[in-house]
Amino acid sequence: MNQYCNSPCSPLMVHELEQEDLFAGRCILVNGPVIIGAGPSGLAVGAGLKQQGVPFVILDRANCIASLWQNRTYDRLKLHLPRQFCELPYFPFPQNFPEYPTKYQFISYLESYAKNFEISPRFNESVHSAKYDETCGLWRVKTVCRNGSVIEYICRWLVVATGENAEKVVPEFEGLEDFGGHIMHACDYKTGEVYEGKNVLVVGCGNSGMEVSLDLCHHNAIPSMVVRSSVHVLPREILGKSTFELGVSMMKWLSIDVVDKILLVAARLLLGNIEKYGLKRPSIGPLQLKNTEGKTPVLDIGALQKIKTGNIKIVPAIKKFSQGKVEFVNGEIQEIDCIILATGYCSNVPSWLKETEFFSREGFPRSPFPNGWKGKAGLYAVGFTKRGLSGASLDAIKVSQDIGKIWKEEIKQKNQSVAVACHRRNKLSSF
Repeated sequence: MNQYCNSPCSPLMVHELEQEDLFAGRCILVNGPVIIGAGPSGLAVGAGLKQQGVPFVILDRANCIASLWQNRTYDRLKLHLPRQFCELPYFPFPQNFPEYPTKYQFISYLESYAKNFEISPRFNESVHSAKYDETCGLWRVKTVCRNGSVIEYICRWLVVATGENAEKVVPEFEGLEDFGGHIMHACDYKTGEVYEGKNVLVVGCGNSGMEVSLDLCHHNAIPSMVVRSSVHVLPREILGKSTFELGVSMMKWLSIDVVDKILLVAARLLLGNIEKYGLKRPSIGPLQLKNTEGKTPVLDIGALQKIKTGNIKIVPAIKKFSQGKVEFVNGEIQEIDCIILATGYCSNVPSWLKETEFFSREGFPRSPFPNGWKGKAGLYAVGFTKRGLSGASLDAIKVSQDIGKIWKEEIKQKNQSVAVACHRRNKLSSF
């Protein structure tokens, strides 16, 4: 039986919905969790729930799955880690995929994943708010559709799977409005073809900043990369093995401090002293820095060689911009044609999750998530433990199993109650 209403609903009114009826009313009661986000994290949770027969609804503001990968990544992007560390649960990559799949191969894999588990997200719905109603013990999730209509979902469980990279970060710089040239964020960058012969300032030296600068070199642009703070640069592979894979293997037997020292010695031997090129290493090791602050080391795929040859110029922090120019903190002034902001991303959860005790202003789970994935009142988070796709997959398995266990117990209790009621009715009718 399906139920739709235009007023607050009690738990007794929650019934399973047929997929084709979801847009029939403004208040939709879901007999299972609502999952926010149709990226890898949301799809992985959906697959786990499908395995257990638990109904769910996935909502996404975009018009496709994995919109970050499809709409906001550059053409040359490949997975930074070997494919076995990027697989989602229950569904391996095709055997003919390379060790480091391209973004197009990864998107194809995600589309096959959704098709295999018959996952059909509700697209073009932006979550306006999500609030826990203590009166009825349910979550109320309000969305706004592209046509302006508003829908409210009522559910027992809410899974936040929008990830750490939902919104681009655009810093403020003095004089940027006076620059006059082309400015874009790295999420809008596709290829360096249009920048041939131009002086391009790339702001940021993470994996995106390094790869955008490398791509610009391949298209005969003249990139300068702003390195404001320290950064770990590691070879993507050591002796033919993935650096990440070696690190994970060594941590089974050695402490993180020892593994960090081994990786840094290997990096020094293979890459040389990168500090003389303006790339200062942090005082904390790469793995420990990742664990404590979530900062991912740069896995070099060729940008460092371009830095050594001067094809990518390293420049210090920005002091201010002016018409067609940038001034750095060391007083140097440089003429530039374009600016690409490789300044990262942030979570958007605080903008719509009204329960502020659960997430910080920066969009990360607070102490009510002691293990990083399970909160209070039926709230779950996937993809916020700063461990990439492999960490998100592990979170998704735990979340789907936890919800499935509770859901099955409640169904069992409900069936037992119905059986008792029928037995009593039959006894009364025999008199």
